[in-house]
Amino acid sequence: MKGVTGLGVALITAAFLLSIYSYPYLPEKVASHWNAVGEVDAYLPRFWGAFLVPLIMVGLCLLFIAIPRIDPLKENIMQFIRYYYGFIVVMLLFMLILHTQVTLWNLGFAISPNTILPVSIGMLFIYIGVLIGKAKRNWFIGIRTPWTLSSDAVWDRTHKIGGRLFILVGVISVVGALLPDYAISFILLPVLAVVFYTIVFSYFAYQKEIKRTAG
Repeated sequence: MKGVTGLGVALITAAFLLSIYSYPYLPEKVASHWNAVGEVDAYLPRFWGAFLVPLIMVGLCLLFIAIPRIDPLKENIMQFIRYYYGFIVVMLLFMLILHTQVTLWNLGFAISPNTILPVSIGMLFIYIGVLIGKAKRNWFIGIRTPWTLSSDAVWDRTHKIGGRLFILVGVISVVGALLPDYAISFILLPVLAVVFYTIVFSYFAYQKEIKRTAG
């Protein structure tokens, strides 16, 4: 936990230092959102454009640290806590990359998010797949449907296949960087497909489990 805390603090500090250093050079209206083809379609005032992401990083870090302490099934989380702590670091690193891209764009270095984000999001999904594959039943982390939360067996079956599918989604997202104009499709469509599939899979796995135990 100490190592994770140290890495988390380092990543958050790096984000704040980048904001502080770049703040005097940022425009009054900071580009903050891009559409599917990489064109800016939303702006924030300079303060929020500079500090919103670092502040979100602080909030996420505190939330993630709190989850194992407040989950009624926290003993299950402890069985994969090493992977969970790794996820905290990967998520904060992803946020720092996002913050760096936004900052550089507004400083005049027009690095398209359609080339940076598919790779970073893809790596995030790959790690999420690893985490899901290791997760045990709990109320906050993983594929939480009424059927996975009702059965350890259904949870394990759903997360075994779900973890592999999220790793595949990550690989597909990375490939999207090669086709920037279609990058958003390489991210959203596979994610939606996997979410739908795992929900349906968990339902039928539960029905099968009920029949097995009843027999």
